[in-house]
Amino acid sequence: MKIGLYFGTFNPIHVGHLIIANHMAEHSDLDQIWMVVTPHNPHKKKSTLLDDHHRLQMVHLATEAFPKIKPSDIEFKLAQPNYTVNTLVHLEEKYPQHEFSLIMGEDNLKSLHKWKNYEVLLKNYDIYVYPRISSEAENLEFKNHPGINIIDAPVVEISSTFIRNNIKEGKNIQPLLSAKVWEYIDHNLFYKK
Repeated sequence: MKIGLYFGTFNPIHVGHLIIANHMAEHSDLDQIWMVVTPHNPHKKKSTLLDDHHRLQMVHLATEAFPKIKPSDIEFKLAQPNYTVNTLVHLEEKYPQHEFSLIMGEDNLKSLHKWKNYEVLLKNYDIYVYPRISSEAENLEFKNHPGINIIDAPVVEISSTFIRNNIKEGKNIQPLLSAKVWEYIDHNLFYKK
């Protein structure tokens, strides 16, 4: 089976994540999309994150109606901070029957050269890239690499930061979250402070 790995802190998971994941599941050669909940992104402050189990639970709630999209806590068991290349090695050992690929936004492709062992990622894995609106001049040095697949997915500009800030300000952001995720956040009073 060909698995697309969609990494994120998902703090919280929102409809934009689901639109991209579902588009990849339905409009590419990927059989399943695994939403890999990252305990600690090396490029983000850990103090702003909800506990790992809450973010994983929200991914479970958001994806339960999508049979091709699965939550994954694989990085919870690995050394932190998490590096994609280490996670891929672990997944290949644990699931040798699967072929793994990466899913990332154009913004991440632009900074791929800063990732740990990015040459290994480019050499050994297909990378599926979805579009992002960017104010920077297009500088995609890897765009024509044979392992890069640019997918004509919808451009979704919703951010978890925007959602957290709006919840803190008491604004209604329900349309940006699946109903069960909104209920979970509201019930637990997350992001209020």
